[in-house]
Amino acid sequence: MNRHNVRSWLKSRPSRHSNGWKKPLWFGLGLLGIASSSAIAGALLAVSLASTPLMQAQLSLEDQQAFDQKNITSGSNFQLPQLTRPVNILVLGIKVLTSDVANPPEELRDLGYHALVNSFDGLTDTMLLLRFQPSDNTLTVLSIPRDTRTQVSGLGTTKINEANAHSGPAGAAIAVSSLLNDVPIDRYVRINIQGVEKLIDALGGVQLYVPRDMRYQDDSQHLYINLKEGQQRLDGQKSIDFLRFRYDELGDIGRVQRQQMFMRAMVEQAVTPATITRIPQILSVVQENVDTNLTIEELVALAGFGSQVDRSKVQMLMLPGEFSTSDEYVASYWLPHYRQIDQLVTQYLSDRPVVTDLTAEGDRPVSGYERISIQNSTGDEDAIDSVVDLLGEDGFSNVSVERDWGEPLNTTQIIAQQGNTAIAAAVQSALGLGSVQIDSTGVFRSDVTIRLGRDWLSRYSARTSSTEQ
Repeated sequence: MNRHNVRSWLKSRPSRHSNGWKKPLWFGLGLLGIASSSAIAGALLAVSLASTPLMQAQLSLEDQQAFDQKNITSGSNFQLPQLTRPVNILVLGIKVLTSDVANPPEELRDLGYHALVNSFDGLTDTMLLLRFQPSDNTLTVLSIPRDTRTQVSGLGTTKINEANAHSGPAGAAIAVSSLLNDVPIDRYVRINIQGVEKLIDALGGVQLYVPRDMRYQDDSQHLYINLKEGQQRLDGQKSIDFLRFRYDELGDIGRVQRQQMFMRAMVEQAVTPATITRIPQILSVVQENVDTNLTIEELVALAGFGSQVDRSKVQMLMLPGEFSTSDEYVASYWLPHYRQIDQLVTQYLSDRPVVTDLTAEGDRPVSGYERISIQNSTGDEDAIDSVVDLLGEDGFSNVSVERDWGEPLNTTQIIAQQGNTAIAAAVQSALGLGSVQIDSTGVFRSDVTIRLGRDWLSRYSARTSSTEQ
């Protein structure tokens, strides 16, 4: 069967739900497998034939207007669909308990605790805006703290995590777009806790360094978190424990940081070309726990793009802001810094020209007063002093030494905590080593966090030797 005949057969084949669909599914997949030698293309076609719609909620015509309806992919002749333009995807992580719904499923009633319900109609625990940018092959992830104080249509000024519970994914998209100076939202994905657990198990778990002991017990939810510091592989349940934990000095902001750590580890390990071939199996496992207006073709295009992105071009940011105080507000809020949000949107989430940090060509892009924090992973305390001295010689006067980083690192990490790559590059230049990464997992109030790796020990020894001569 040549390609033309296969396409004709696809157009004329009866619906799976009609009486004309007599052949078992594997028969059709076998024919298509013969037509294409690519395992990835075969997987795509398998999904196209075997999947049912991923959208659980039916959006009204008005709600559909909250999302950009233009096409985002192209693909034909058994080739993988590809992104044709920048795409912004709103991802909402949702936790719904029996106590949150008026009529919980019968099997979950009278359990004596608040059980998880497979629902999407609740408060969002996690809000992410993912931007896929084909022009420079970057993937940007913006974390929006659930307690962000903003305007939600129908509710007024409140926490942004209430938008989905009040008016669904469209309401959440409108609230996020407004907060980000009208950044367009192309599609949405809602996934509940049960879906995340199944997804991680389907991917085989995630290898991760847990940065601290995590213990928490809530009998009312049957929530029992007990994770030890150290390198380990987290299965679905332990991943949920890691992602839900927020019982430390930073509360939900600490959880956002750990979510970014988890996502970076997941991108490193799970988002690979081989993953695309497993999309049918993965979708079959998590499908009932996912609601999205992405088509299968669009989902495969996004997965394909993500699998080919250089890991150095995965940028993870957090909405700029600060904690409210009890003197200002009765509720606990994350108060947005709108000027910094506008700068972040211009640099990372729009097609407008990037505003550089340089005031003129050749000017030093930093003042020297930027907040530089250092975490030592080498076990050599003298190495820290040498870094402080070197940064001081280079004009950095606002340097602090923080709690050691428990994970031994071979390569020094220079974390652009606020997304300012110019400062991170200046620090890298001063040190003469290290890899720059854009995420918010460093010391909370720093501009740049240096996690000192073993590569510095060689540099430190050479520097010490030259000084003594």
